[in-house]
Amino acid sequence: MQDVQKTQERRKDSGSAFRIKKLVNLSLLIAIQIVLTRIFVVDLGAYRISFGSVATILAGLWMGPVAGAVCGFAADILGCLLKGFVVNPFITAAAMGWGVIPSLSVKIFGGRLKNIKARTILLIASIILAAVVCSLILTTAGLVLLLGYHLYAILPGRLVQTAILCPCYCMVTCMVYYSPITAFVTKSMY
Repeated sequence: MQDVQKTQERRKDSGSAFRIKKLVNLSLLIAIQIVLTRIFVVDLGAYRISFGSVATILAGLWMGPVAGAVCGFAADILGCLLKGFVVNPFITAAAMGWGVIPSLSVKIFGGRLKNIKARTILLIASIILAAVVCSLILTTAGLVLLLGYHLYAILPGRLVQTAILCPCYCMVTCMVYYSPITAFVTKSMY
């Protein structure tokens, strides 16, 4: 009977250690996202050049779509509080989408792909899809509907911004995701 209790206690301990490590890693990615989005940023009003979305994408890829959504949500809310912005639900949904879309795409379709080249193409395609949905649709809708920007005035600039940043996001994400950092992060959680 005592052996069963000890085994159950070990399982509880390993489960809590897993949750703590995952929470710490997620907190670090949230902090990185805030720093990259709110501090190391070129802010031009309706246009923002930053690499904060990469941290959210990596949170989703490393820890799953729920963690990616939590990372985007928490970083956006905390970033708004730190900068004194009003929370825009469209932009918050876009921040969450950056963590969910690539993660779901890789989880659903990536298991079938054995070739690293095919997985990389899938990852790049999912980041492009996330850029279209999150940056071009959701964020632009938030800027137009809640902040009063005119759609036809900002859309050409947002298209150029997305066309420039999307390849950068793809390169940085692939470099980090296919590096030893991924093995370290995922190993530390399990």
